[in-house]
Parts: sequence; structure tokens; C-alpha cells
Amino acid sequence: MTHIIAVTACPSGVAHTYMAAEAIERAARAKGWECKVETQGSIGLENELTPEDVAAADIVILTKDIGIKQEERFKGKVTVRVAISDAVKRADAIMEKIAAHLAKAAVTD
Repeated sequence: MTHIIAVTACPSGVAHTYMAAEAIERAARAKGWECKVETQGSIGLENELTPEDVAAADIVILTKDIGIKQEERFKGKVTVRVAISDAVKRADAIMEKIAAHLAKAAVTD
């Protein structure tokens, strides 16, 4: 099973942070993938990713509108950077691109 983790954060740290998290989780689960999303909003880190979450992840999705705290956790992982607005509005398309990447990687392994 594919494991996706993500961290969402937006400049104001309010609505888009949580809307993006919800959209990513929904789109990943629609593909049958496991997904956990950490939010870095105005009230701090929520649903914090554990070292086990990071180790099990096949793909890491990070929003790129502002800096992600503790980004060094993801060193060595395949990482996709997306705009917060794309995470909200185009999560299904992002998952399609990830699926294509995973399929290609499986063929070359």
C-alpha cells in the first residue's frame, strides 16, 4: 500500500492550511492510499508526523507558500512541493501525477 505524508501551511495559518490538508487526505484515500497530514497553522503543529510516519512514507507532499518547520525530517524522501492553492483546488490532479511517478518508478526498479 502506498503511504503519503504531507505538511500544509499557509501565510496566514488559518483556512487554507486546513482546507489543503483535507483535500490531500481525501484525494489520497480515493486512490486507496494511506495518508497523514500535519498542519502548521496559527495554533502551531497539529497531527504531528512521527519518525515512524516519515520512515513509512513513499511520498512527501509539502506546501511551498511559506517555510515548513522541521523540514530536515524529510531528507532522502521523494518530495513534491505544491502551492497551497493547488493542494486545495487540484489535489486529485496532484495524486494522479504521484501515481504516474510511482508507476514509472516501479517499472524501473
